[in-house]
Amino acid sequence: MGLAYYLICPESAEESPRGIFVMDVRSGGAILWNHRGRSWVYDPGLVTRFLDDYRNADRYQSVERQVVQGFVRDITGQTALPDEAAFRAMLAGGAGHQRASGGR
Repeated sequence: MGLAYYLICPESAEESPRGIFVMDVRSGGAILWNHRGRSWVYDPGLVTRFLDDYRNADRYQSVERQVVQGFVRDITGQTALPDEAAFRAMLAGGAGHQRASGGR
């Protein structure tokens, strides 16, 4: 199974997306775009809590990678999403760091 991509909206999925989550459904690893740090951050706990919270059901959309690509400049200021190999490396690196530090 590949990566799952989510667009995050402030109040409802009908608004312009403001965030991106990328999740490896098989491993449960997840990263998100951090606006303050202007970088991708490994935080599967936050992503899972957000997606599992019924109050957020109308604040995100599960979409294909190509759909996310259309919003990348507005959300991240970058011209393109990292490729799938780069996302997988971030996920593997984040999971390794989390195991080494004993989790969050």
